[in-house]
Amino acid sequence: MSIETDASEAAAGEDAVEDLAAQLGDAIAEMPEYRRFEEAKAAVQADDEAQARISEFEQLRQEFAIARQAGKANEESMQKVQEAQQELHSLDVMNEYVDAQDDLQARLEVLNQTISDRLIVDFGGEAGGCCKD
Repeated sequence: MSIETDASEAAAGEDAVEDLAAQLGDAIAEMPEYRRFEEAKAAVQADDEAQARISEFEQLRQEFAIARQAGKANEESMQKVQEAQQELHSLDVMNEYVDAQDDLQARLEVLNQTISDRLIVDFGGEAGGCCKD
């Protein structure tokens, strides 16, 4: 076998893996868990009250993070963030979103484990990283 043959076989193998990855992505996009998540996400994006509460929560969370970095965070500001989060999660549309996200995450973890078992490495976690102690 020549170097050129080895290189072309390697390139063909890489193309096949990329094709399989694209097929996997397409299959994931067709899973009920993914479709449910996308529908829930769209519902949250279209809900004015949810968007207002998200904005409020994000603002309070950012202010708290800045205060914490400056050493000025207190129990009251943390409680405001927690209350805003509770109000946000009290919305039915947000509950559906969080549930759908959890279900999708659980399904993706199963897929990751299936791939990882074949590779004998944590595909989703460590495959792209360096050494671990």
